[in-house]
Amino acid sequence: MPSFFLLNVHLQPGMPADEMLRAARRFGYTAICVYNSNNNSNNNNKVIMPSRNLNPYIYMGIEIRTDSISELKRKLRHYWSRVPLIAVHGGEEKINMAAVKDYRVDVLTHPCGEKWKGKELKHQILMLKYAAKNGIAIEFNLNPIIKSRRGERVRILKRLHENLKLIRKYHVMPLLTTNNRSIYDLRAPREMIALASLCGMEREEAIMALSEIPAGILTRRWKKGREVEQL
Repeated sequence: MPSFFLLNVHLQPGMPADEMLRAARRFGYTAICVYNSNNNSNNNNKVIMPSRNLNPYIYMGIEIRTDSISELKRKLRHYWSRVPLIAVHGGEEKINMAAVKDYRVDVLTHPCGEKWKGKELKHQILMLKYAAKNGIAIEFNLNPIIKSRRGERVRILKRLHENLKLIRKYHVMPLLTTNNRSIYDLRAPREMIALASLCGMEREEAIMALSEIPAGILTRRWKKGREVEQL
């Protein structure tokens, strides 16, 4: 039985990370990774970590949000080696490209924009090639399927299916998420696998996208040797 990992967790202000972990483990996950947004300056948005931050099943990541390439590079220098996971909130083509060219990035989230207003992946082939080369996972967010209805859902499923074909073609690592913000957003691994199948993802692919791929991200397995290549 594989170990499943829940990444891209954004906790509501004041919600303890321990509480999310307990709920996630009931659903069948082994560990979670909580993303803190780098632009949170309000202390009320601070994530409540477990006592002494010693819980081995809670990882802390950072999601960088910026529309400036220079600011992206500055923040990557700042956060690199300080957290086990660095994600970049994408959408704009220039940010997507800058993110996947940098080995310090682990995950590109929202590559087509949070509301699907960015360029489709079929217009970003070079970006996908860099992501594969540098061991950067592309988020495959299933939340739009859950939140959408009727015609909109059909459109989203079609886009996700097209994205999946490109991810396969260019050997990019997909990372299954639902962009969790509370315990009520949780979906069990079997539900995630079933939702992914609606987009054409095979069961084995979905399991890897919930287990082996996130485990490799958190242990930086995909980054070994790449730091030397960048020097």
